[in-house]
Amino acid sequence: MASIDRRKTAKGETRWEVRYRTPDGTERSRTFNTRKDAQRFSSTVEADKLRGAWVDPRRAGRTFGDLADEWLKSNPTKRPSAWARDESIVRVHLKPALETTPLGHVTPAKVRGLVADWSGQMAPRTVRRMYGVLRALFVYAVANENLVASPCRGVKLPETSPVTRHVVTGDQLALLSVELGPDYEALPYLGAVLGLRWGECAGLRVRALDLLHGTLAVREQATRGVKGATVFGAPKSDAGRRTLAVPGALGEMLAAQLARRGLTAADPDALVFTMRDGEVLDYRNFRYRVWQPACVAAGLGTLTKDDDTSREHYTGLTFHDLRRANATGLVLAHVDLKTAQTRLGHSDPRLTLGVYAQASNEADRAAADALEDHFRAGSGDRPRDTRGIESA
Repeated sequence: MASIDRRKTAKGETRWEVRYRTPDGTERSRTFNTRKDAQRFSSTVEADKLRGAWVDPRRAGRTFGDLADEWLKSNPTKRPSAWARDESIVRVHLKPALETTPLGHVTPAKVRGLVADWSGQMAPRTVRRMYGVLRALFVYAVANENLVASPCRGVKLPETSPVTRHVVTGDQLALLSVELGPDYEALPYLGAVLGLRWGECAGLRVRALDLLHGTLAVREQATRGVKGATVFGAPKSDAGRRTLAVPGALGEMLAAQLARRGLTAADPDALVFTMRDGEVLDYRNFRYRVWQPACVAAGLGTLTKDDDTSREHYTGLTFHDLRRANATGLVLAHVDLKTAQTRLGHSDPRLTLGVYAQASNEADRAAADALEDHFRAGSGDRPRDTRGIESA
């Protein structure tokens, strides 16, 4: 049991000291200005110990910023791109609001207020992403006995609307390839025909290509790390490491790309695609300088100017949309789910099912159109129904 003792300071002032033991037997003490505060603390400590909910008050007094820094360092296996995204959210959005706040003072009401503020300024998907980082941080705090319970509870997040994605056709893909120019003409086909992610295209090296046997090995990808630096690493999962059959026409385009850059099997580490200055493909740079202008020229996107800032906003085909086109093509070609999962590099079949479910809308439309054409074709020979006339 905790004990309360009266003490005198060097100035003759009265203080009340609570001496107690933690659940592991360590003796601690804490001093209060009034006996009432000391008794309240003593009662709370003993009640928490009995309920198994005791948390060291010194840990609950840690600031949010201190815990956030520890959390960011706690998982050295996190992918550089994921770490960079989390660090940015912590630095730009969470720390300005909570950095000096003791963890024990972050209440559910405060969290709900933050989410409400974000919802008034940002897109629902952005708010959900930021809240996900905040929630993960407090889960870490509870797991490390800094808090008894997370304040991230009872929070209503903004609803997200389904994102309409453009499923590119063969003709549109060919036109886009022409607009991208010789240096990048193969890129949209790598996305649509092979289902490669942007990072897998940016990290594609000569050694990954076996054009003699018509295969491409996905073993590496380029992602954005801290402060936008490009980081090379293995695919997100073991399933992402895959070898894909390359159709003949695409193989010829890749061979032409290597020849254009003067690359051979003697340059296994060379990147197949680079920026025009020879640097590694940077998605942000490539998107603004190459991709968006080509999509606009091909009729697959539009650029509009903001009335207030005159900044241009792009709406249209994204590189990741090519993977959706790939999935749609797999559905229309009646490729089985397991093969599709392997080609898309999904570790969880539920991811493939989700893509298939959306892509199947295109297949359903194709089926409806085919049935319409079939029955319309025979409409001229359809016998006339005269039963209504005879009965009249």
